[in-house]
Amino acid sequence: MTDQSATWQDEPTDYDEVGKLPRRAPLEEPASALGSLNITAAAADPELLDLPWHVALEDWPEEYLAALPRGISRHIVRFAKLGSSVIAVKETSEHVARHEYHMLRKLQRLDVPCVEPVAVIRDRHTLDGKPLDTALVTRHLKFSLPYRALFSQKLRRDTLTRLIDAQALLMVRLHLVGFYWGDVSLSNTLFRRDAGSFAAYLVDAETGELYPDLSTGQREYDLEIARVNIAGELMDLLDGGLIDEEVDPVATSERIMDSYRNLWTELTANESFELGERWRVAARIRRLNELGFDVEEYAIKTTPDGSTIHLQPKVVDAGHHQRRLIRLTGIDAQENQARRLLNDMDSFRADNYPGQDEEMSAHAWVSHVFEPIVKAIPRELAGKLEPAEVVHQVIEHRWYMSEQLNRYIPLAETVQSYIDTVLRHRRDEAAIMLNPDTALLKVIETEEARHREEDDDEALVAIDDEDLADD
Repeated sequence: MTDQSATWQDEPTDYDEVGKLPRRAPLEEPASALGSLNITAAAADPELLDLPWHVALEDWPEEYLAALPRGISRHIVRFAKLGSSVIAVKETSEHVARHEYHMLRKLQRLDVPCVEPVAVIRDRHTLDGKPLDTALVTRHLKFSLPYRALFSQKLRRDTLTRLIDAQALLMVRLHLVGFYWGDVSLSNTLFRRDAGSFAAYLVDAETGELYPDLSTGQREYDLEIARVNIAGELMDLLDGGLIDEEVDPVATSERIMDSYRNLWTELTANESFELGERWRVAARIRRLNELGFDVEEYAIKTTPDGSTIHLQPKVVDAGHHQRRLIRLTGIDAQENQARRLLNDMDSFRADNYPGQDEEMSAHAWVSHVFEPIVKAIPRELAGKLEPAEVVHQVIEHRWYMSEQLNRYIPLAETVQSYIDTVLRHRRDEAAIMLNPDTALLKVIETEEARHREEDDDEALVAIDDEDLADD
């Protein structure tokens, strides 16, 4: 059955509680009838009923599973097929599943990059009546990669830097809406390619909590957790030979501190200037737009003598270029992809339709540039990259060809050259996910074993503490 009236859907946020919401004592309920389920979902997904919820997740038959490499997790996690999409299923306690589902739905409403919550499946039992853990279901993010898949071949230092910068930007966006993560790490993040950079998405929100605002202490503690966790993850990769030996895991992890603080200061700092420098208001807003943020509200105060102006952004919203691209073309892209496509669109307008309305020239650009590139990609190669990333790379390829050959390169010639010399030889990221190589699997297995040992040690300590209490 589908339980759409569960009281926890309107779970209040206790802002006086640090970290997670207080745990309520479970109500005493009679055992569910054999085969009965309680499913709470944001939308109707009848295919959920076809999955073997009466089987423990680690024992699910192969026919239901999607062969994606599993990352490090405290819980049993499997990827499964759901219609034409892929979902991630995690077994956990009912309280944690409810809380994480609740958090992810709130973050989605706040337009923060995160995985989509699908459902919470509770009251699971085996065929012989043994109770099973509650399952949290989220939708797998298309064209995304866990950081370990990016390290399946030795990664360059500048690529690693871009990953950490993307992680810092995600933390800033979360903190701006009042979300305290509590378990920041590369393992709890998915990455999508974004025009030479990466876009980061939150995956695991079970330790997170939303507040009206975060204190400096909460933000700094989240940042310290990120620094420590990322350093540990990079040490594991270094041991596995997947990053250059010259990379210092500790120094590299500390980059997130500088990247985060610089961005936070630019977005929130109070700026003072002389009355005659009022142009700096527009300059500040322009800098924020270039970083991908819109300023919807700001405060301006003057000193009593009127000689100095104080400016502070009050409402900062990410996705400046994404929103402009969607408004003009309906194309949904990552922020950096949108920036690059808009630049090409503006150049196209200046060269071909200098006096035309922006919306009209944008439509012409889609018809003459974007769609011809996407349609020219052979079907067997179309799944390697998302369309916006392909178009960005074709535009960049055209520029390099023009520089090399010192002539104008027609679009059709550019696309054919890109397909033959770049796209055909590119690693198939779907294949990386479905068939991870030996080095990648070795790192994953090593980290899983280490985390299991840590969990066992914590369990032994807990047992010892209980024995001492009994004595």
